[in-house]
Amino acid sequence: MKSAKLINKKIEIIETQKPDLNIEGAIIKVTGCGLCGSDLVKIKHSNLKNEDKVVLGHEITGIIEDINCDIKGFKKGDIVSLTHHYPCFDCEYCKNKSYSMCKTFKNSNIYPCGFSEYIRVDKNHLKYTVYKMNESLKDDEKAFLEPLSCCNRAIRRAGFEYGKNKNSNHSTLTIGLGSIGLLMMKALKAFNIKTYGYDISEQRMQQAKNFGFEFDKDKKYDVVFLTAGNSKAVDTALKYVIDGGKIIVFSSVELDNKGFSNNEIYYRELSIIASYSPSPYDIELSANLLNKRLVNVENLTTHYKLDNLAQAVDDSFNNKIFKAYIEI
Repeated sequence: MKSAKLINKKIEIIETQKPDLNIEGAIIKVTGCGLCGSDLVKIKHSNLKNEDKVVLGHEITGIIEDINCDIKGFKKGDIVSLTHHYPCFDCEYCKNKSYSMCKTFKNSNIYPCGFSEYIRVDKNHLKYTVYKMNESLKDDEKAFLEPLSCCNRAIRRAGFEYGKNKNSNHSTLTIGLGSIGLLMMKALKAFNIKTYGYDISEQRMQQAKNFGFEFDKDKKYDVVFLTAGNSKAVDTALKYVIDGGKIIVFSSVELDNKGFSNNEIYYRELSIIASYSPSPYDIELSANLLNKRLVNVENLTTHYKLDNLAQAVDDSFNNKIFKAYIEI
């Protein structure tokens, strides 16, 4: 079968052995996989010593081809989407609901990678990260399960819960209107939270406006979601957050860039909260929101074939596209 691999810091599509079902779990025939910003980070910072351990692709949708355990009623032929990590639920991190800090979470993964014709998942993936998807959804829409789950986690880290914000007076600002920023605003809307968006790119601002999202430069916001991977966005977040407000850090920046000023945080009593990766609850919520079309992710992707994955990576690095979806 075909599978993507980093070789000499370049994406290569290689022929490799189709995974065997030699554990309790399932074989999934992959129909497509989204290209995540974290994939780009892995590629950019890979080196000849660590690239063999890099697993690319985790925004996966496909069809169960084989299964050898009875979990959640899954069967051959089910159309599913999935994410790549699950926690142990037993360590101190899990007991404190910091699931993405769990060692099991960090070490668990699909095999061999999301940009493959077939993958193997184990029984815990089936329990916690795999969901049947509405057949009326397009394949690229189904592949938003994982990134939407991450957004749900960030919104809940900000103190909101789905279905409990009916009369909310909160207003939020998302800084950075790439695919994840726009998805964040769509998720906030589903949470019934009033949301605005800002980006230094006029094109992205216009795109957000086309989806019904505005920006009020004269307004302050009690929660700011920082989805831009640029340290300059820190100053923008500090400019628009209210005193006593929250800034949710939902992106990484280059290591030599500055962060938040201690005195700014102290005297303004700001809460700086990071959100990295979803809990199993956030994945389940994401599946429900997508399947019921409560979050609309139509027409957000540019499609590439697996053989053209390297081109999709280059186009993403050069900001020629909004988000890549790889057909497999």
